[in-house]
Amino acid sequence: MPQTITMRDSRGEHRVTVAEQGRVVVDGVTIVTGTTAPGEVRLGEDGARVAWVAASGDVRWVFLEGNAYEIEVEQEGRRRRAAAGLGSLSAPMPATVVRVEVSPGTVVHRGDTLVILEAMKMELPIRASSDGTVKSVSCKPGDLVQPGIALIEIE
Repeated sequence: MPQTITMRDSRGEHRVTVAEQGRVVVDGVTIVTGTTAPGEVRLGEDGARVAWVAASGDVRWVFLEGNAYEIEVEQEGRRRRAAAGLGSLSAPMPATVVRVEVSPGTVVHRGDTLVILEAMKMELPIRASSDGTVKSVSCKPGDLVQPGIALIEIE
């Protein structure tokens, strides 16, 4: 059964359907895919483009050509979870903090990059999920962080 997911990037939300036989439809455009190793997805008929995928719960991160994309899986029959609002932001997977872009008191807007992490030799931006003000920052460059541990508190 095809699975529908929502992908968010700097241009907005995109509807993605994972169909049978390695075909993915993104906003109406069909892409041929195949896997060759855990976490590795080959794109196109010839498999020349490679994407790396990491997962935590219903969220996937796809690293492709220097860009990171966050994908939320929508389970059939379940209501879509509310977008994370005010509160804490944490690492999606074990990672190293590369840069912290904000400090307490910084006013942020949905989509602003707050922290840059490195995992699997790729940079992963942690972005504000809503507008707010940074209440606290609990990490610094070089820190090793784990999923579920608050990095930034927003109010």
